[in-house]
Amino acid sequence: MKPLPKSLSKDSPFVFLALAGIVMSMTFSAWNALLNNFAIENAAFTGAEIGTLQSIREIPGLLAFTAAFVLLILKEQVFAIIALSLLSIGVAITGFFPSVYGLYATTVLMSVGFHYYETINQSLSLQWFSKTEAPAQLGRLLAVKSFAALFTFAAIWLAFSVFKADYITVYVTFGLLGLAITAWLATHKPKTQNTHVQHKKLILRKRYSLYYLLTFLAGARRQIFVVFAGFLMVEKFGYGVPEITALFMLNHVINLYLGPKIGAWIGRVGERRALTFEYTGLIFVFIGYALVESAEFAAVLYIIDHLFFAVAIALKTYFQKIADPKDIAGSMGVSFSINHIAAVVIPVIFGMIWLYDPSLVFYAGAAIACLSLILSRFVPVKYTSEPSVSKNCLRKKAISLT
Repeated sequence: MKPLPKSLSKDSPFVFLALAGIVMSMTFSAWNALLNNFAIENAAFTGAEIGTLQSIREIPGLLAFTAAFVLLILKEQVFAIIALSLLSIGVAITGFFPSVYGLYATTVLMSVGFHYYETINQSLSLQWFSKTEAPAQLGRLLAVKSFAALFTFAAIWLAFSVFKADYITVYVTFGLLGLAITAWLATHKPKTQNTHVQHKKLILRKRYSLYYLLTFLAGARRQIFVVFAGFLMVEKFGYGVPEITALFMLNHVINLYLGPKIGAWIGRVGERRALTFEYTGLIFVFIGYALVESAEFAAVLYIIDHLFFAVAIALKTYFQKIADPKDIAGSMGVSFSINHIAAVVIPVIFGMIWLYDPSLVFYAGAAIACLSLILSRFVPVKYTSEPSVSKNCLRKKAISLT
């Protein structure tokens, strides 16, 4: 029997990141798929309360810069395992607290684990994969996470449609499963040595300013999708748990197939063109949300919107190319906090706007996408494969040969 490739051995960095991604995707998908229905049916939430909850959820993300201080004590892999444990426990106990403040409390616990894990995950991914292989590897990891989410949504759909399960049972099941996989990871950490010893401090540099601005706007765009697009489906179009999970399943089936292809495509065309494509598409998606009156068309917009998250890989690989390799760990906490500045404010403010006119929330999203599009054109030309660049490269090669 032929041995597994080194990249797929049980102690390889890719397998560690893939399994950790499965835990994150599975537990968070379970929490997110049930959230709107659980909040409305069991805690009598309106747009104001859901906006407040989402703002509270993002506070740990705003404080992600503190990861740099934790890394003075813990290694990144150990920190990731602790974060996944907190995430899993927070999801497991959510169903036992069906009230406004109970849901706020369990959300904070879940969110601390989620955001610290995501900070460390981005850092490890950019350290363990080379610049040339990062887009494709990140695309493959996205496909793995999509598969985990797809499994989760399919199980939830069956649980509610066929077996008539309750919220407590589903939350506990996925939370404990996440803990079990995390326990296995704790005993199978990859034995790697980073080529560059990471700075154990916060990193904030002027030359990363464009990345910081795009990261800030990405956080604002993400909140409109996560908080209000899903809430639109439930509140305006009456989607139940089976319909919401079916929609999520379709999203992840598409990502399972396209995730690796999008990662490889970004590697070919470059970050500048990929980001331009993403933000142009988002302008039309958000305007569509503002005007939509059909449940079916809203679902199409939701699927397209979700697909653009795969293209956001380009923002990570852009940073990898401009960053000092020693800055990655310290920079990830800072950039994650920047990403969540808008995330803390937008759900509360936009939740109040939602009560007045939901379409205004999505018009604001279109304006954010438009600003992102303008900024994306300042990404240096060398991070693109546009025809003019290719011709210049060929011309230089021809001159050198003569």
